Amino acid sequence: MNNFPEGVFKRYDIRGLYPEEIDFGFAYSLGRAFASYLKCRTVALGHDHRNGHEELFNGFSKGLVDQGCEVTYVGQISTDMIYFAVGSLGLDAGCMITASHNPQEWNGFKFVGKGAVGISSESGLDGIKELAKRNSFPKPEKEGRLVEKDILSEYVERVLSFIDTKKIKPMKVVVDASNGMASKAVSCLKGKLPIKIEEMFFDLDPGFPNHAPNPLDPEALEALKKRVVEEKADLGAIFDGDGDRVFLVDEKGQTIDGSILTCLIAKSFLSKKPGQKILYTPVMSHVVPETIKALGGKPVLERVGHTFIKVRMREENAVFGGELSGHFYFRDNYFADSGLIALVVALEALSLSGKAASETVVPYRKYFYIPETNSDVEDKDAKIAELEKAYSPKAVSTNKLDGFTAEFTDWWFNVRPSGTENKLRLNLEAKNPGLLAEKKKELLERIRG
Repeated sequence: MNNFPEGVFKRYDIRGLYPEEIDFGFAYSLGRAFASYLKCRTVALGHDHRNGHEELFNGFSKGLVDQGCEVTYVGQISTDMIYFAVGSLGLDAGCMITASHNPQEWNGFKFVGKGAVGISSESGLDGIKELAKRNSFPKPEKEGRLVEKDILSEYVERVLSFIDTKKIKPMKVVVDASNGMASKAVSCLKGKLPIKIEEMFFDLDPGFPNHAPNPLDPEALEALKKRVVEEKADLGAIFDGDGDRVFLVDEKGQTIDGSILTCLIAKSFLSKKPGQKILYTPVMSHVVPETIKALGGKPVLERVGHTFIKVRMREENAVFGGELSGHFYFRDNYFADSGLIALVVALEALSLSGKAASETVVPYRKYFYIPETNSDVEDKDAKIAELEKAYSPKAVSTNKLDGFTAEFTDWWFNVRPSGTENKLRLNLEAKNPGLLAEKKKELLERIRG
């Protein structure tokens, strides 16, 4: 293939500019390469509402069919629904056409194998890339076909199976769908739970006109925080553009981030299934493993990224896993992530606490930490090596499970490379705000200098 866009292949998925980098021809070759490399016969295929989704769907699905696959088209969905489709229908693989939280100019592809196991560069994405680049494929044994299936109602039933709906107390919840895909599934909760949902930005709009479709961006949460306080709501929830990630906001407009929400959900699971293993990542607050241990659970540390976490959860048979980014994984959902399951489990936990959200999470606001902070860095490996050399001699302990982590008596930091961009991501936590500010300034000067 001429001018093959190798740069769109990232660590966990494929993301590129549409139509400059990815178009019908690219999608067609990718579909054939996907089917050939994985030797899959049955594939679930869905997409979000981003620009170019129809063209990319047409190209990718044609590639699959021409390579002899039976393609189950599950429609315009959130990314977590593709995992459910693959798992519940017992299919060989799945593909979601999305660029997640990237800006509107982007689109892409996220792949999973049998059992909704993620496919990364280490587990097949590089091989698919080489086949697509070569653009030469074996003749299929049989003719493929495309069928359609609506899985929305079945997915919502699975989501609600994680809770006792009778224990949910009446609440007012403001939900910001970020003009994205979460609006469909969240709307299906109406009438099934005693909650009043106040909708924000539920209209599907690929331009994302109200804010960036990324709940990790502090500015993206401002409208939700304001609305929660104005409405005197009990809770706020914000999803990303493709609907698989969620952050919460308490009744005072304070963010309940990925670390705090992981603690809240962990408590819920461990109260029902004591002694279970729960996964967390090196960039999360230390309150996460501390809470899991205090509740009688077994914390398991794993690298950031859905492909690593899903594999490790299977190995450990972990009941739940959380990420700072707002991804939450559930054993009884094929070890896959779902923002909607995280939301309903949180609703049950808050209902059972008998307290306001802000009071319920007080035990988890133990330390002071910065939001994950990105810096543009051309040579990521060299910069990490520089930080390792500078901080290792002074640290109580270090590890390189995911980037570089250095632990000190009253603070710690992790710096890791982005899998999709020339950026380093800094996470930093301290026991007091003064130390936090001091170390943030020091580290960012080193990273950006």
